[in-house]
Amino acid sequence: MPYDPKRIEPKWQQYWEVNGTFAAQVDPTKPKFYVLDMFPYPSGEGLHVGHPEGYTATDIVARYKRMRGFNVLHPMGWDAYGLPAERYAVRTGVHPAITTKRNIATFRAQVKRLGFSYDWNRELSTTDPQFVRWTQWIFLKLFERGLAYQAEVPVNWCPAQGTVLANEEVRDGKYVETGDPVEKRLMRQWMLKITAYADRLLKDLEELDWPDGIKAMQRDWIGRSEGAEIAFKIDGIDETLQVFTTRPETLWGATYCVLAPEHPLVPSIAVDDRRSAVMAYVDASARKGERERSERAGGKSGVFTGSYAINPANGAKLPLWVADYVLMGYGKGAIMAVPGHDSRDHAFARAFDLPIVRVVTGGGDIHDEAWEGDGTIVNSPPVDGLSSAAAKRAAIAWLEARGNGKAQVQYHLRDWLFSRQRYWGEPLPILHRADGAVIALPDDALPLLPPELEDYKPTSTGEPPLARAPHWVRTNDPATGAPALRETNTMPQWAGSCWYYLRFLDPNNDRAIVDPGKERYWMPVDLYVGGAEHAVLHLLYARFWHKVLYDIGVVSTKEPFQKLFNQGMILACSYRDAAGKYYEPEKVSEREGHHFVGTMLVTQKTEKMSKSRFNVIDPDGIVEAYGADSLRLYEMFLGPLETTKAWQTSAVHGMRHFLERAWRLVCDEGASTSPRLVDVAPDPVLLRLQHKTIRAVTEGIENLRFNTSIARLMELVNALTPLEQRPRSVVQCLVLLLAPFAPHLCEELWRVLGHGESLAYAPWPSFVPDLASDDQREYVVQLNGRIRLKIVADADLAAGTLLALMRADRRVQELLAGKEIVREIAVPGRLVNFVVRE
Repeated sequence: MPYDPKRIEPKWQQYWEVNGTFAAQVDPTKPKFYVLDMFPYPSGEGLHVGHPEGYTATDIVARYKRMRGFNVLHPMGWDAYGLPAERYAVRTGVHPAITTKRNIATFRAQVKRLGFSYDWNRELSTTDPQFVRWTQWIFLKLFERGLAYQAEVPVNWCPAQGTVLANEEVRDGKYVETGDPVEKRLMRQWMLKITAYADRLLKDLEELDWPDGIKAMQRDWIGRSEGAEIAFKIDGIDETLQVFTTRPETLWGATYCVLAPEHPLVPSIAVDDRRSAVMAYVDASARKGERERSERAGGKSGVFTGSYAINPANGAKLPLWVADYVLMGYGKGAIMAVPGHDSRDHAFARAFDLPIVRVVTGGGDIHDEAWEGDGTIVNSPPVDGLSSAAAKRAAIAWLEARGNGKAQVQYHLRDWLFSRQRYWGEPLPILHRADGAVIALPDDALPLLPPELEDYKPTSTGEPPLARAPHWVRTNDPATGAPALRETNTMPQWAGSCWYYLRFLDPNNDRAIVDPGKERYWMPVDLYVGGAEHAVLHLLYARFWHKVLYDIGVVSTKEPFQKLFNQGMILACSYRDAAGKYYEPEKVSEREGHHFVGTMLVTQKTEKMSKSRFNVIDPDGIVEAYGADSLRLYEMFLGPLETTKAWQTSAVHGMRHFLERAWRLVCDEGASTSPRLVDVAPDPVLLRLQHKTIRAVTEGIENLRFNTSIARLMELVNALTPLEQRPRSVVQCLVLLLAPFAPHLCEELWRVLGHGESLAYAPWPSFVPDLASDDQREYVVQLNGRIRLKIVADADLAAGTLLALMRADRRVQELLAGKEIVREIAVPGRLVNFVVRE
């Protein structure tokens, strides 16, 4: 009976579905484990082989936890609203409701073919009417608590997309998803008051098992700063400039002030002969992105207004400038510039020949560079001689006593710009009456779905497409019967992804967002796996909504995701010429180590998979050729889960060969005359290897080091293969250990071994510590033959396991970062040498 994944895999996928093998129910007698993927946006292009990496990892953990006795919740759904779906519909000329439904069907079929143990009874889409109902319900709770409001604000307007974008969606003046230019406009928008939760979002990070880098990014984005708000009177006019500074002790070193181009005082302080230059500069700044403007490096641009502010510390006149490195969204949109002790102010002062004064000791010549460190305060009479910390407190007290300032905390975080001028999104459940009242729809009017529109393209004026449906827009206030207009803005794609993890707990509840008992049992999410690109946006927004739901008693936990893991990216080869044009791989030939299209030389490069680069690899083709289990194993064996890896289709064959060898341990065609499986105790050497393998595979899964687990399983298969008589207990143990990684093959082998039930809930093998212990030894890690590291590990590691273990070590990863590996040499018991291109 040969190994035939085309027969085995559909058989077991159907078995799991028919028998509801992975359906999860609340069971207080069992410990729970909620493992979740960041649910995908179902694009028209379908899955590529990079997508299943994270899904395979969570599935391995889910299957392992079930075998360890946990009650596992492992759901899947679709993030189907938003700009990408609408762009695809506009591009294809097919309504987004149709394309979204079709794309979901494609994704679902591809995902199911890979054998993931999802509870498909809980499947949901953010476009489902019941899901929309509860998304809108949450918005109304925000509105009731004053956390959703309208304001006239400067926005990032994307003319090509016909909508505003959140600050987080813009980089270098372009929309991060498409590269379309973005400009600043003043528009009335719906905002969510995420700043009201800034301190809690910051403080509660400490309790989470998240990567340090992701925590740091969230801390930086929230950006809590303690300092003072200081009032500067403007000379000659009845206006006061409010400035926030984290270093009030340096007030005596301020030599000029700078306003953001968007600051409302700019028009009134631009004197007549400077007005045209100032307003031209303001217009030019509106076309720059915030990241571009706030870069510390490089030269500074700015324009003098002709006006002056009065320094409250010493009465000095400080010239008022406008410069784009000051952002309106942070602090007060204006700064007191202390070029002696701030590098950006220093660069600006040098560029425009402005005075530089030292007020903190330390550093070299202040005209060469700013001293940003602490020291003793000088040239500042009320606080002279004090340390920086003491002077900060004294300066604030001095300002407060004179009515010129006060202590204040500021955040880099700004309120969330929530409305979008697009069609494909959740309508905001708000009515506008003629008397100016803004009214929330009652709960029984939800869900409010978008009207069916033939023309759903964005408008050039900024008016949302929903305004094209007057029969839908014109309505009446349910409470009074008075005429009213519906809000025509829609929610951003982030809305659905803010809370979908909760709906998975109780997806069919039409009375509540989630049953309280189910929420208390399943929450928080124990393991959340997805890409690091969501480090700020999705995770911050979801944490904010969760905390609001916590405050109103909907959820019982302060945080939604207890443990977070970011998988790396899988890259593929692409080919392009000197002009940057990409070519299909089938047009490329290789001669003498070079790549050609016809006679033209092209460059081979590993890059992110993209249709435009002709390097997308379809998982269906890999499953057809090698089987889903081979694909799962290959992606997990490529290297540590969190690192970036390069795809090689030819290498999947190695995993298929390994599975065939595992198959033959039970279904050995050559064993018809003398059965290989026997009910005898293994010899001491094999017994010891069995227990060491159990320990290593268990630890590998627990630590998400799947490549080392697979390497250990390969060792055990190697040891069993040449035996004339294979102990049944060891082979059965191998099948159970391999099952989370290659579930279809192992279910079939389990049945062949005489078990009538699925192994999905079979007990996970346990090990005896004495038998599983390893002698330790020191291994040398070389780079091009030169010793760079020494690492202690098990003494009897085979070459493949040794190599996998070293690749997984963070110190080795840092050593190899950015280097092209030419060859890897593993000498058991001694060393590993990485040969890299110099």
